[in-house]
Amino acid sequence: MKKDIRLLELGNKIRLERIKRDMSQEKLAELANVSIRTISDIERGFTDIRYTNLLQISGAFNITIFSMLDFKL
Repeated sequence: MKKDIRLLELGNKIRLERIKRDMSQEKLAELANVSIRTISDIERGFTDIRYTNLLQISGAFNITIFSMLDFKL
């Protein structure tokens, strides 16, 4: 099954944001109230992220959902 490049880009952005904040997947999962597996699958582009999960993750980072979805260079 071929991965969607958009999911890979979003997952990578979430991973980089998490690393920038020196946060483990476990800590992000706890703060976002999702499973560690969900975080792992999202970061690897294995799953289509649900809107509610995106809101919870952006809330855990204390950033807007819009900034999570902004891919301008």
